[in-house]
Amino acid sequence: MAQVTATAEKTVPAPVDAVIAAVADYATTRPKILTEQYTDYAVLTGGQGDGTSATWKLHATKKRTRHVKAEVTQPTPETVVEKDLNSSMVTTWRVAPAGEGASLVTITTTWNGAGGIGGFFEKTFAPKGLARIYGGVLDNLAGTVS
Repeated sequence: MAQVTATAEKTVPAPVDAVIAAVADYATTRPKILTEQYTDYAVLTGGQGDGTSATWKLHATKKRTRHVKAEVTQPTPETVVEKDLNSSMVTTWRVAPAGEGASLVTITTTWNGAGGIGGFFEKTFAPKGLARIYGGVLDNLAGTVS
């Protein structure tokens, strides 16, 4: 099994504190910024950053759906980490200053990919597809906090 990584980033025209507050808000903001690839979203516990537990289905393709049950930690004030209890998937949101009144938001997801030929295709195509989905989420985030 090889580790697979997908990354997307966007500069958002809002200060770091406002952006990280929105990213860590699973109760109100997160449902607003998710794209159509996310269904059955629900907060199980918490709702604001560290200690939150949430669940959703991610429809990566028409045939490939992942049921995510995420436990959220906030190891630094500018970082939110979602660990999927149903798989090896870990998604890290990082928010950094990007000039006056702007923030660079980076989403990185890693997981243990399949072996063999299936793993080759997963490692080749899954990161691009997930980055495209994250691009939509980041666009929605920018529209929400701007």
